[in-house]
Amino acid sequence: MTQSTPHVSLAATAHEPPIALPAIGQGTWYMGEGLSPRRDEVRALQQGLELGLTLIDTAEMYGDGGAEEIVGEALTGRRDEAFVVSKVYPWNAGRDGVIAACERSLARLKTDHLDLYLLHWPGDIPLEDTLDAFERLRESGKIRRFGVSNFDVEEMEALEATPGGDQCAVNQVLYHLGSRGIEHALLPWQRERAIPTMAYCPLAQAGALRGELLNHPTVLEVANDLGITPSQLLLAWAIRPIDGRRGDDYRDVIAIPKAVQSAHVAQNAEALGIKLDDDALKRLDAAFPAPTRKTSLDIV
Repeated sequence: MTQSTPHVSLAATAHEPPIALPAIGQGTWYMGEGLSPRRDEVRALQQGLELGLTLIDTAEMYGDGGAEEIVGEALTGRRDEAFVVSKVYPWNAGRDGVIAACERSLARLKTDHLDLYLLHWPGDIPLEDTLDAFERLRESGKIRRFGVSNFDVEEMEALEATPGGDQCAVNQVLYHLGSRGIEHALLPWQRERAIPTMAYCPLAQAGALRGELLNHPTVLEVANDLGITPSQLLLAWAIRPIDGRRGDDYRDVIAIPKAVQSAHVAQNAEALGIKLDDDALKRLDAAFPAPTRKTSLDIV
């Protein structure tokens, strides 16, 4: 990653130095489920690595571990090239359950450590128990950092109030042009505390909204005017500079689109170099207004 590549920085911890990550990574939801040839999924992740999309996000939930196995195969002999993120089910998030779940993920991923381990969504197990297990995993070298996913402001406040919760590295939530609810309260809350956001489904992959977004007249017009694809427009929008600033390569949102076709992987990587001007942003805001009130967190 060059210095000019749009990037997101994870702050230094007491045990890890700061690290800069590309503002677009690679998602793996629906990989390892036989929807595409296994070799194509493996090849796509490897191509993404070669193009600078070094963050790979997965979870024990995806394909019941199948996606982690795809990632493990893709990283054979090149583990050091990737920043690997996985997630634990909330019902596995107890003091001992997290340890066992992490060991299973590591085995499927064929690695001895995760760069980032997330609680997949809030559950019934006390956060103190989960954080205690995360710390034990960190002490044993099994994980480098921890974070959460699908946490709204109230859950983030509870996390912050829990001993060790202030070490949360990221919160991964659904975020795309058609789902801007986090901009009202959650995103500002995290920005005040310098907690980056990982945006899953940045292309609205889930549900019928994908077709509505990618075929929306404004999206098509703006993308055509810029000479890019609608998907690239949505990715560039998701990782736009903070407060609309230009010429600033620092971001605090990491988009993690999933791609299997080689052309889509290449387009995702190219989106890192796309800068949206004020006119494009105003047209998109007019078609998909930012929220004016707190809304429920979108989860798929």
